[in-house]
Amino acid sequence: MKQLFKTTLPASDSAHIWLLVLRVCTAGFMLTHGYPKFLQLMAGGEIAFYDFLGMGPTLSLVLTVFAEFVCAILIIIGLGTRLAAIPLAFTMAVAAFVVHSDDPFGKKEFALLYLLLFITIIVFGPGKYSADRYVKK
Repeated sequence: MKQLFKTTLPASDSAHIWLLVLRVCTAGFMLTHGYPKFLQLMAGGEIAFYDFLGMGPTLSLVLTVFAEFVCAILIIIGLGTRLAAIPLAFTMAVAAFVVHSDDPFGKKEFALLYLLLFITIIVFGPGKYSADRYVKK
């Protein structure tokens, strides 16, 4: 019964394994949003995308592809993990609070969940099962 109310983090590998699972799954799920945008960007033609910073739809799409595709891959690998999670957290904040600002909560919910997960990755880092660990050495 004491284990249920324990508040300390485990010193074993279980916390690092969980960070690996969290990192790979969250970034992998994000790739399902980033890959179609990457294909749209590579296809050329007219780009119709939300211009969240007033810099034009093409640059907005490029920045979003960088976050949702490139940074997601970096997080899966565990390379520059905390830095790679920052653009993703920013993109999810824009999605939740700007793009879906007038939408009901149900439309904002996924962006908010992703935002929470990427902030968790920023706070706790990639764990020891990551490329960051080997770069650090």
